[in-house]
Amino acid sequence: MRLYWRPGCLYCTRLRGRLRQIGLPVTEINIWDDESAAATVRSVADGNETVPVVLIGDVALVNPGAAAVMDAVRAGAPWWRVPRSRGLWRLRRDSSWRARTRMSPIARHRCW
Repeated sequence: MRLYWRPGCLYCTRLRGRLRQIGLPVTEINIWDDESAAATVRSVADGNETVPVVLIGDVALVNPGAAAVMDAVRAGAPWWRVPRSRGLWRLRRDSSWRARTRMSPIARHRCW
């Protein structure tokens, strides 16, 4: 599995961190250091250098979330044991907690 990224991209930083947290082995390729990697990204992203791009075999995912990457890994490599509950449960719990804390106190009260 290859992850194409570039420095300064917040989406790349977030996805790289989540995939490390989950424990997936990923080859990370900086598109600013490798022109052929940038050409690969342009070929799968309609001529744009949209990152992050994850290649899993023949499947290309442009700007995916960690859950989409794990689904593609499960579909493409059923023999690979992806830690199911450890990574995704924590990611979903953290993201919902962040969404609740960003609300105003009035809106938060209505949600509970």
